[in-house]
Amino acid sequence: MNYGFTTGSCAAAAAKAAAYMLLGGVRPDRIKIITPAGIEYEPKVEDASVTSREASCTVRKYSGDDPDVTNGTLIYASVSLIPDGKAEVNVDGGTGIGRVTRPGLDQPVGNAAINSVPRRMISDEVRKVMREYDCEDSIGVIISVPDGEELAGKTFNPRLGIEGGISIIGTSGIVEPMSTRALLDTIRVELRQMRAEGAEVAVMSPGNYGREFMRDNYGYDLDRAVKCSNYIGETLDMAVELGFTSVLLVGHVGKLIKLSGGIMNTHSHEADCRMELMAAAAVRGGADVQTVRGILDSLSTEEAYGYMVEAGIAGQCMAYVMDRIAHYMDARVVGRIKTGCITYANRWGLLGRTEGAEEMLGRDTIGE
Repeated sequence: MNYGFTTGSCAAAAAKAAAYMLLGGVRPDRIKIITPAGIEYEPKVEDASVTSREASCTVRKYSGDDPDVTNGTLIYASVSLIPDGKAEVNVDGGTGIGRVTRPGLDQPVGNAAINSVPRRMISDEVRKVMREYDCEDSIGVIISVPDGEELAGKTFNPRLGIEGGISIIGTSGIVEPMSTRALLDTIRVELRQMRAEGAEVAVMSPGNYGREFMRDNYGYDLDRAVKCSNYIGETLDMAVELGFTSVLLVGHVGKLIKLSGGIMNTHSHEADCRMELMAAAAVRGGADVQTVRGILDSLSTEEAYGYMVEAGIAGQCMAYVMDRIAHYMDARVVGRIKTGCITYANRWGLLGRTEGAEEMLGRDTIGE
């Protein structure tokens, strides 16, 4: 599969091309940079414009085979001379670049959402041109994305408190197709932001599935939880690393039953032994052979749970499941923080909770 290039690489390339236009009076058709990953990037330069004090151009984002919402987006850079004799590079965001409104992100509150690695890439590439033309004054760089505000609605930015546009991001300069790292980086950002705002308990959930259950039973908006997708183990690791005192996992039994077998990546491509684990719990609960066979033949965990209910052993079974989930969560964090778990089913509601889980949400009872 083909890799692409980050918005940070595009911004750095556009800024470098604009600097050549301003300082050297040349209009390059293409511009070359070396990404932090060591891979050469040589995009076409579009929409070039230059005056005696300012130059601007754009580079079109190419995401390779990654389904990135910014693929094909025009990343503009405008550079201007600042006659101060300091030979610095000042980077800021213009139209379509978000502004940080909450702490805990890569940039402080009030700054343009241009992350530290892209800022350094932009500065380094512009400085190369400044040295080539012996520029002793400073250069101001404004990065813009005309349709950035519209695109931001399709990203995590509104959730993270980045308002008014997209972010200029990237640590390697390249975009890997369906990057697991990109998703894990997003999870880390959300956790770090929660911690910076003073949160002691990290509430995590594979997704918003079950929002009504959490609202009706706990008065909790599941949208406030960090969405860990299938990466439960990695998210637990991050919670420890970032200094949370407790972590609470909330999710549907279809995902979380896998934790009772020590499976910390719940994607079906990694492991899908839901019915086997439900059957094991049923055996522990005293199920007969017919009940176990019914569970193993079930198409969903909700159907399997129904067999436990029919056999009158659902409580014992889920107590066992929650005990195993607690065991494996505690093993993952090596006892360094407290862990808790609440699991539910659409048809059946609350199925189980580990000791102390409700207190982590600030509630002692269900359904008040």
